[in-house]
Amino acid sequence: MRTKSLKKNRINVVTLGCSKNVYDSEVLMGQLRANNKEVVHEEEGNVVVINTCGFIANAKEESVNTILEFVQKKEAGEIDKVFVTGCLSERYKPDLQKEIPNVDQYFGTSDLPHLLKALGADYRHELVGERLTTTPKNYAYLKIAEGCDRPCSFCAIPLMRGKHRSKPMQELIAEATKLAANGVKELILIAQDLTYYGLDLYKKRNLAELLRQLVKVEGIEWIRLHYAFPTGFPMDVLDVMREEPKICNYIDIPLQHISDPILKSMRRGTTKAKTTKLLQDFRAAVPDIAIRTTLIVGYPGETEEDFQTLKEWVAEMRFERLGCFTYSHEENTHAYSLIDDVPEGVKQQRANEIMELQSQISWELNQEKIGKIFRCIIDRKEGSHFIGRTEFDSPDVDNEVLIDATKHYVKIGDFTHVKITDAADFDLFGEPVSAT
Repeated sequence: MRTKSLKKNRINVVTLGCSKNVYDSEVLMGQLRANNKEVVHEEEGNVVVINTCGFIANAKEESVNTILEFVQKKEAGEIDKVFVTGCLSERYKPDLQKEIPNVDQYFGTSDLPHLLKALGADYRHELVGERLTTTPKNYAYLKIAEGCDRPCSFCAIPLMRGKHRSKPMQELIAEATKLAANGVKELILIAQDLTYYGLDLYKKRNLAELLRQLVKVEGIEWIRLHYAFPTGFPMDVLDVMREEPKICNYIDIPLQHISDPILKSMRRGTTKAKTTKLLQDFRAAVPDIAIRTTLIVGYPGETEEDFQTLKEWVAEMRFERLGCFTYSHEENTHAYSLIDDVPEGVKQQRANEIMELQSQISWELNQEKIGKIFRCIIDRKEGSHFIGRTEFDSPDVDNEVLIDATKHYVKIGDFTHVKITDAADFDLFGEPVSAT
């Protein structure tokens, strides 16, 4: 029996996967709100839209389990309709329709107008930049491009998101201006590849110019760069980072591996020597830059020697931030033709070794921060602590600054200066001080 408390025609959007999906869900919700639809994010609703991830095995499994969970609720009469959108249904729509037929409709990554129609809404072109943000009020994602032209052997993103398409600069400025008017102070620039920005529209890599325009937006105080590709990195971006205080001294540059045979098989278009020089150039241009990277272990053919090369290099580079994933063998990618020959247990062991090493590096780097004062943005209160971040930390993935709420008060969404009093592997502890 349906529970009487459930509101009729309330659309619940459920988001899985990365920040690009968060952004897409926010655009969908903004369109629904403009069509006078009642829409919520991951709350109760009788119509459910699941925005799925199809990137690697774990993400696909989570997406399928979520779909099955809501289909069961539909069959039990607890909800009326289930719609599925995003990367998983872009990639596996025929299989999903066959295996889970009780979903009302499946949509791909570029089917927003059709999805809206199914929800009884019209796509409103004049709403460019309008979103219903789901992040804390002080920061928001700004997607500057869609798709990817890179040929990386392990990656299924081009299958799901298509070729690289930059958003016009004036649209992005308008979007940033609207976000700032709604109280957003930090923009996190995202794309499958930031460094390609502008090549299609302006016939040149134009990320530096975009940054110079975005810093002019009143109210925006921090701009953070995510997902930069190492090959062909536009070095003028570092000049803007050094010259403009609003650009955080932070960059997320997924490097994936460093052994030359693996880089070649991954089709990354670079070498260990070139990558090492690039990072040295980053540090020379912006001395206090925080570099975040992600690595893949257990790629087909990765030998113990390849892994040791990677491990030694991680120890040498001392990244401020690092994540490590085990290789996932994905259909229709170039690497799928290779034999997935590294046992799962070995993959996991290698990932654990990298993260143990990084944990020690992170602890050592954090110890150096004790006694120093950092400008932090306060994201939320959790239990007995206010949780903030420095400019060197991105939400959800990086270090946090914990302030004892039983002793100090800081305003959520505001910037405050914090003196670091203690530090663990991935957390800093501090107390607010007046700016000096």
